[in-house]
Amino acid sequence: MAVIKTRVKTDSDQFKANRDHYLSLTEELRSRLEEVKQGGPKHMREKHEARGKLFVRERIRRLCDPDTFFLELSPLAAWDMYDNEVPAAGIITGIGIVCGKEVMIIANDATVKGGSYHPMTVKKHVRAQEIAMQNHLPTIYLVDSGGAFLPMQDEVFPDSRHFGRFFFNQAQLSAKGIPQICAVMGMCIAGGAYVPAMSDDAAMVRKQGTIYIGGPPLVKAATGEEVDSETLGGADTHCRISGVADYYALNDDDAIRWVRDVVANLNRVKKPYLEVRETEEPLYDPEEIYGIIPQNIRQPFDIREIIARIVDGSRLHEFKALYGMTIVCGWAHIMGYPVGIIANNGVIFPESAMKATHFIELAAQRRIPLVYLHNITGFMVGSQTEHGGLPKHGAKFITATATANVPKFSVMVGASVGAGNYAMCGRGYDPNLLLTWPSGYISVMGGEQATETLRQIKIAELQRRGEAYSEEELERILEPTLEDYRTKSTPYYSTAHLWDDGIIDPVDTRKMLGFAISASLNAPIEPTRFGVFRM
Repeated sequence: MAVIKTRVKTDSDQFKANRDHYLSLTEELRSRLEEVKQGGPKHMREKHEARGKLFVRERIRRLCDPDTFFLELSPLAAWDMYDNEVPAAGIITGIGIVCGKEVMIIANDATVKGGSYHPMTVKKHVRAQEIAMQNHLPTIYLVDSGGAFLPMQDEVFPDSRHFGRFFFNQAQLSAKGIPQICAVMGMCIAGGAYVPAMSDDAAMVRKQGTIYIGGPPLVKAATGEEVDSETLGGADTHCRISGVADYYALNDDDAIRWVRDVVANLNRVKKPYLEVRETEEPLYDPEEIYGIIPQNIRQPFDIREIIARIVDGSRLHEFKALYGMTIVCGWAHIMGYPVGIIANNGVIFPESAMKATHFIELAAQRRIPLVYLHNITGFMVGSQTEHGGLPKHGAKFITATATANVPKFSVMVGASVGAGNYAMCGRGYDPNLLLTWPSGYISVMGGEQATETLRQIKIAELQRRGEAYSEEELERILEPTLEDYRTKSTPYYSTAHLWDDGIIDPVDTRKMLGFAISASLNAPIEPTRFGVFRM
C-alpha cells in the first residue's frame, strides 16, 4: 500500500503555534484526569482505608494482569455536575486483561458518596454493559455501593435505562454465554443486591461485604425484628446459610484471586476472523498531530495527515481518491489489524455520501472493522445539492453505517455536527467505542449558524408584527443562545453526559483503537443485511 506523503512543515511558525495551543489542551485534560483519580474527599478515603479496604483503582490494578493496558471508559463522566462531588460518576469502568482474556470491569468507588448511584453513574454502568454485550466480554463487578442516590430516585429508578436495566442486561449477557462474575467488597443493598444474585459466580469478603434487600432499620420498621448487618446479610450468612454467594473471601486480595481463578477456568477461546499482520509503527511521529490541528478547528486541514500518524507504516490504500473528495476512504492497518477508514475532509456532498456508502458495503462484505474520523460540519445545503438528491444519498450513507454488521469505532477529531454525526457513526449508531480529542465538539449545528438562523427567524417575527428593532437589541436577545452553544458543544460537556466514551490525548488514539479492535474480536460477525437504498 502507498505511504501517505506528508506536507506538514514541522519547523513553520503555524505548526509551532498549533502545537503550543494543543499542548495546553492536553495539559488541561491530564490535570482533570488526575483530579478525578483521587476519588472522594479525604475523610472518605481515610475511612475507607481504615476498614482495610483497597481503593477502587488499586483493586482493578491487582485484578488485571501485570503490565497490561486498562482502557478506562468515561473517566470524566459527571464532570462539572452534582457540584463536582461525584468524580468519574462514582464508578470506574473499562476493558482490561485478566488471565490473558479481555474483560469488562465495573467497579464502584465507595469513597464517592458511598458508591451511590447518581443518574450519570447509572448511565455509565449501563454503557459498560452495552459494550460488554456488543463485544462478548466477560463482565466483572467489584461491588461496593449503597445503591441508588435516594434524593434523585426519580432519575435513577423507574425508566428503561435506569437502575433496573443493570439486571436486565445481566440476564441477557448470561443468556448469551457471556460470563457474569461478582465480588462483593462492601455494601450491596436494596436493588443492588441483585448484581451478585444475578451473576454466574459471586464472592463475598468477610466482615466487609453485605447483601440484603432491606437493611436493619428497614427490617425493624417493616417487621419489628432487630438484627445486625452481619447477621442479616454478611458473608457468613450468604456463604454458609442462604447460598447467595459462592466463595468466602478473607479480604479484598483473596476476592481478587478468586475472580482471577474463575476467569482462568472460563474455557473461552477467542477466534479472530481477521488476517492480522505484524505491528508497524507509523512513519511519522504521532506527536506531530499537536501541530497539525488548527487552533481554530473550523480552519480546513488535510485529514490524511492525521491518518498518516495513526496507521501502521503510514500506509493507506485510498478508495476513489479522485471522486467525492470531501471524504477520505481507504484500507489500512492499526496495530496489525486491518481497518477501513472513513474520514471527513470537508462537508458532505452527494458524491462523497455515495462514495462512503460504497466503501461501507465493501467493508461489511469483507468483515473489516470501520474507523470513522469525525471533522464534519454537516451535509452541504443549497439548491444544487438538493437537486442532486443529497437527502437520498445521505440516507444511503446513514443506512449503511447503521446496518453494517462489523465493529465500528469513532474518533471525534474536530467537529461532529448535525446529520454528519449520524452518518459518521455518532453515539446513536452504537459504535463499539467512541472517543473524543480535546479539539472535538458536537452540536446540532454550529453556534454561529444556529445564531444566524435564529436571527433570521426573529427578524421575520418582528417584521410580521410591525415592530422596530435594532442590531444591538438582536445581539442582546441572541447572545445567550450563542453562549449556550459554546458551553454545550465542548468535549467536557459531551463526556460529562456520556455522549462519548472518553476524551483522550491524540497520541494515544492508535493504542486505544488497536486494543478496542482486539476486544471486538471476541464477538462473532454475522452477515450484514442492508435495508432499502433509495435510488
